[in-house]
Amino acid sequence: MKPREIMILTDVELITCIVQKGNADKIVKAAYEAGAQGATIYYANGSGVKEKLGIIGVAVDSEKEIINIVVSEEQSNRVFDAMYLEGKLDTPGMGFIYVTKLEKAGTYIPHEILEKYSIEVEHG
Repeated sequence: MKPREIMILTDVELITCIVQKGNADKIVKAAYEAGAQGATIYYANGSGVKEKLGIIGVAVDSEKEIINIVVSEEQSNRVFDAMYLEGKLDTPGMGFIYVTKLEKAGTYIPHEILEKYSIEVEHG
């Protein structure tokens, strides 16, 4: 029996974006256009300041959409910027975005891609 291979990625980052309910789809679309390959969206309720923000009086809804996207370090800034701009995250109450360096990630990767990028393979 052929040993199973574990594909280990070490140059990847997780972009997490928390936005108001209803905004995730357009932000994910912008991420795809910037090179992201996939996204996970889930729903949550936020807590904290729910009153009006600032002099412009933006009401902040507690219902949130959370977007997680794993990208290579090389793609990270481009995808982050696209998501930030599309989500108008420079506007009070629109959301929050951050990047986390992942120590190790694993998934299926076609052999053609492995050969092209010489990705490390561990045998289990």
